[in-house]
Amino acid sequence: MNNNSIFSMAVSLLAAAVFLSGCAPSETESQRANATYDALFMERLKDSPEYMAYLGMRERYDEWDDYSQASFDDSVAMTEKHLATLSEIDAESLDKSAALSLTLYIQRLETGLADTKWRYHGYPVNQMFGVHSSIPSFLINQHLIANVQEAEAYIARVNGVPEVLGHVVEDLNIRADKGIIAPKFVFPHSIRDSQNIIAHIGVNAVGAGADEGAEENPLLADFKTKLNKLELDEGVKAELIGQLNSALAERFAPAYISLIATLEELKERSEGNFGVWKLPDGAAYYANSLKRITTTDMTPDEIHQLGLDEVARIHAEMRSIMQRVNFEGDLRDFFGFMRTDPQFYLGDTDEGRAAYLAKSVRVIEDMEGRLDELFYTKPEADLIVKAVEPFREKSAGRAFYQRGAEDGSRPGTYYANLYRMQDMPTYDLEALAYHEGIPGHHMQGSISQEQQSLPMFRRHGGYTAYSEGWGLYSEFIPKEMGLYSNPYSDFGRLSMEIWRACRLVVDTGLHHKRWTREEAIDYLTYNTSSSVEANTKAIERYMVMPGQATAYKVGMLKILELREQARADLGDKFDIRGYHEVVLSNGAVPLNVLETLVDQWVAETKG
Repeated sequence: MNNNSIFSMAVSLLAAAVFLSGCAPSETESQRANATYDALFMERLKDSPEYMAYLGMRERYDEWDDYSQASFDDSVAMTEKHLATLSEIDAESLDKSAALSLTLYIQRLETGLADTKWRYHGYPVNQMFGVHSSIPSFLINQHLIANVQEAEAYIARVNGVPEVLGHVVEDLNIRADKGIIAPKFVFPHSIRDSQNIIAHIGVNAVGAGADEGAEENPLLADFKTKLNKLELDEGVKAELIGQLNSALAERFAPAYISLIATLEELKERSEGNFGVWKLPDGAAYYANSLKRITTTDMTPDEIHQLGLDEVARIHAEMRSIMQRVNFEGDLRDFFGFMRTDPQFYLGDTDEGRAAYLAKSVRVIEDMEGRLDELFYTKPEADLIVKAVEPFREKSAGRAFYQRGAEDGSRPGTYYANLYRMQDMPTYDLEALAYHEGIPGHHMQGSISQEQQSLPMFRRHGGYTAYSEGWGLYSEFIPKEMGLYSNPYSDFGRLSMEIWRACRLVVDTGLHHKRWTREEAIDYLTYNTSSSVEANTKAIERYMVMPGQATAYKVGMLKILELREQARADLGDKFDIRGYHEVVLSNGAVPLNVLETLVDQWVAETKG
């Protein structure tokens, strides 16, 4: 699609979407319904310059999203309007796919409205995410520069940061007045990351407290790198760099200094390190979070017990690996061996980091060569592997994936956090690459995005239990193929799986059973081979993202359960490629909808 014509297309979609008598006779109700879905998606999209850039579009390329309270209210009004539009569609007249889309769209909008009750719950600035870190990340990873105009748009965005962060400060203060302040451990991380972002801008005071590192500000370095790829007159290039330097010093840095001052104040008001049970109506908020994230009706106690059961099962499998490698000692001794033996760790050097990335690429490439055994549809989008940027590596998670642009202008990216190589053992390198890359998030996300027969909200939407369940399932598939190279890498797979099983225990422990941060860290350290440092970072992640960590195991177990039930029902007719096709080709869906789709596939396959 030509990005310059995206909104003219949106206007056409809006016109075609209204169910009036002027519709062409050849159009079916399903086609008109799908046009409506796309029109509503585009109407929402045009309010988000950042998401447009994420999808590879260049409209409003010099703007940020609107983070004001008024914008939130406008979004609620738009949701209500979209629900009214969808209510006019006759579900009985639609084919199965369009009818499912209608159900999913209505459900998404209704839950969004219901969740406005919790609009001030949560922590918009924390060590895992937030506008303070997403601003530089967005500029570095999403804002591409192909010409002078796009370079000027980059500068305009830097100049626009004070308004964005001003709204963030306002939001933080509203939450604080309602008794919603992040745990105390959050603030040193968020303050340090903010200081890192404005380090080396040229004003001596702005970098105070930041990490020592590169002598050039990360945004300035990024801007220069992008300009150097263009054929520009040196004078033009120097002028653009000068404009960016001025924007950083006069607009960007002062805005961050103001944010840091607010965070310093809130740090003093924070009451300690508690789960969300401590917040107003915290129990109800957590129960709602679990329902949304897992797309099930499981209670916190049921999820907690599931975690305990899975931990016990995986420990038994780990003990069998201990026997295979003739290790003498108990499981805790084996954990200690895996944490400390040098054979499992690359050097904490540039060479060690480069070797880790290269090994990850090889694992993914080897898996790509085997995809025909398991899949009919393969992703067209490219995938790259890179290290997390220095300005956020201390706070970011071990690894994560960012989907590529639909038009191919930006590849999918697997980020590995190589700040502390002791937290990235080679024994789980393979499982991590499968999860984030192929056949994991890159494959699932890209195939979903490339399903042109689906409306846009389904191609680009997501459900955590589905996507993270697929990611964890993707760690298990290579085991069945015999791809894990030795018993230690198979232990690495199990160490990743038990990590997700322990999440069920500690997430519900922290937010439902009122465990302390230290109790949760101790549980992870006792039951996994991960270091205390890695476990501390993990627990702090779960504390600011209540419920999210439960999605992985709940989703994986459902995908496995449906697969084995289909295998039992179909017998010799079962085709693993057909099963994966039905799971991936419908885009992300709630787990109960996935079950319905698999049941339909089984019935059709039976004949």
